Amino acid sequence: MRKRTQGFAAMAAASVIVLAGCSGGGAGEGGADADFDADPAGTLNAWGFENADDVGQSRVDYAAEQLGDVEVDLDATAFDAQKFTTRIASGDVPDVVQMDRRYVTTYAAQGLIMPLDECFAAQDVEPRDHWYPFVVDDVTYDDEVWAVPQFYQPPAIIVNKTVLAEAGVAPEQFDTSDPDGLLDAVEAIYEESGGVPSRLGFDPVATGQGGLWILAMGGQLNDDEGAPTLDDPSNLAGIELLKRITDAQGGFAAVKSFTDSFDTFGDNNQYVAGQVGAQVNAQWYPNVLGPYADQIDIEAVPFRDKDGEPFSVASGTAFVVPVGAKNPAAACAWMVNLTSDDAWMAAGEARAQTLTDDGGLNTGLFTGSPASDEAIRDQFVTETGNAGFDQVISTFYDVVGYGQSFGSSPAGQEIQNELNNAITAALLGDKEPEQALADAQQAAMRAYENATAG
Repeated sequence: MRKRTQGFAAMAAASVIVLAGCSGGGAGEGGADADFDADPAGTLNAWGFENADDVGQSRVDYAAEQLGDVEVDLDATAFDAQKFTTRIASGDVPDVVQMDRRYVTTYAAQGLIMPLDECFAAQDVEPRDHWYPFVVDDVTYDDEVWAVPQFYQPPAIIVNKTVLAEAGVAPEQFDTSDPDGLLDAVEAIYEESGGVPSRLGFDPVATGQGGLWILAMGGQLNDDEGAPTLDDPSNLAGIELLKRITDAQGGFAAVKSFTDSFDTFGDNNQYVAGQVGAQVNAQWYPNVLGPYADQIDIEAVPFRDKDGEPFSVASGTAFVVPVGAKNPAAACAWMVNLTSDDAWMAAGEARAQTLTDDGGLNTGLFTGSPASDEAIRDQFVTETGNAGFDQVISTFYDVVGYGQSFGSSPAGQEIQNELNNAITAALLGDKEPEQALADAQQAAMRAYENATAG
């Protein structure tokens, strides 16, 4: 159970994509000759659907049933940026590629993938009706949609009620819109031994969830054109709050060293071991904790923005059609069928059956489509018998509608990397936050200019 769940989480996590210096025709070119209205037939070459679990395989099977005249040749190896650009340069172009959607815009700006508005029209799909609008924002650039998105697993704060009870802290004190109250809770729970943390009041996952903190506190990572805005003064609030949280627990270096030691996917994970009072986690993590339901007492509270409203950010993967694809009509139909409501219901049924066979807890399936999410919850997500887990599951469903895009930018990977560099430097005290963000902005802007120069 745990191995399969971990594989599912890895599939949904961000792929590492480093775009080699390649020149394309620019946004909007390359897809003009694609006939998305043609009947889907022939061989479809798809790449990147790595380690498909029950959710993935059930959708692949569903799409195959709908497209009887299409033979799918599936390369299930992981996406690799160097391999992608090499294949395009050599003419060995797959028809569909799966990648993390935060990087779709990079390839759109380089002219390496096709815009899909005509694909959606051919399949009678209105993207902003079928998917959450902020999920579509992730893959929108130059007024066109460039990918078929899938998955959206919102973050929330999972609290360890056993640890909170020992410290006399209530779950609602983990309110990110009230820094002073939050710090009081952190300090009441935090413990150390010999100057080294032995229990954190709150693990904010400062670099892994850095964008969440910046955006929730009123910042922005790029402007409407996709240009990076890391040095915007509004980004300071998120970093400053993260520094207060880590400084209250021995400093960022000590916090990071301690969290790196967690048995995150194992029998002695940080909730079982009592190593955290609370931690920011994406929706998939309750799947990991499920086997330990009888050992832990957990609850979830929404992550809140500076105004006190629930806040979330979109993340997930997507399918693209590269320029030079030989069968774009079949690619279009296959992608749309994979992400249709019926395909997701097949996935929900497969996941429910797997969990029934294994005795696991059904924490839900978050697809990127509100209609699919609701239908799966209504039909397959039942009470687990554990009040804490039921509350956690309900909280993630409550926050899923409060999402925001990280921002669509041709320098998406570099913005993320440079933001993490800035946060690390500021939290370590190596740079003042303003300087750290200014340096990050320069590096991200160079990447943006290179990506859009063609």
